[in-house]
Amino acid sequence: MTPAVSAPPPPEWWLQARQELSAADPVLAGLIAGFGDAALGSRGDPFTTLARSIVGQQISVKAAQSVWDRFSTAVCAGTPQSITPVAVMAMSVAQLRGCGLSQRKAEYLGDLAQRFDQGDLLPARWPAMDDEAVIAELIRVRGIGRWTAEMFLIFNLLRPDVLPLDDIGLLRAMGLHWLQGVTPTRAQAQDLAQRWAPWRTAATWYLWRSLDPVPVEY
Repeated sequence: MTPAVSAPPPPEWWLQARQELSAADPVLAGLIAGFGDAALGSRGDPFTTLARSIVGQQISVKAAQSVWDRFSTAVCAGTPQSITPVAVMAMSVAQLRGCGLSQRKAEYLGDLAQRFDQGDLLPARWPAMDDEAVIAELIRVRGIGRWTAEMFLIFNLLRPDVLPLDDIGLLRAMGLHWLQGVTPTRAQAQDLAQRWAPWRTAATWYLWRSLDPVPVEY
């Protein structure tokens, strides 16, 4: 996706993860060395992260960025302000669809905005909750499944050991680097990734980068 003007700081655990993954897996060691100081970072805004994750469901990184650019321009009316729930609620489904969103994604974004605005979701609680508890709370929201919740854990809460087994890019990269191009089953992927714990978020991030040098961001 479009690089940020200034990169956010990496998680405090990132250097340790790089070192331990490099020691545990020679394939990852090569990938990590190839990407230098590039690192995962958080945008810091829960609503934006979840909205971007919904936009990015089941489409490529490039397509998601194109739709997000149109969406953010429409919601913010060309001003440099951040995207807020109130601003999204002011958009009709037809206007959201005009940004390239499907009918369902437009409805999901409207529902997400309403939940934030009404206080049905309380992001201040989430940093103190474990991964599965956050996932359980998020998947009660319309349009948010486990994959979207895991993207939130990775890109907003910066949790270190998330393995999104529903992510097609991750499975494709695992097949490319370890299985002669054969995409693994979820069970095979989980077994392969055991050696990367407790840093499976970092391993996932580097595997994404091996497919697309432009960093994935939500």
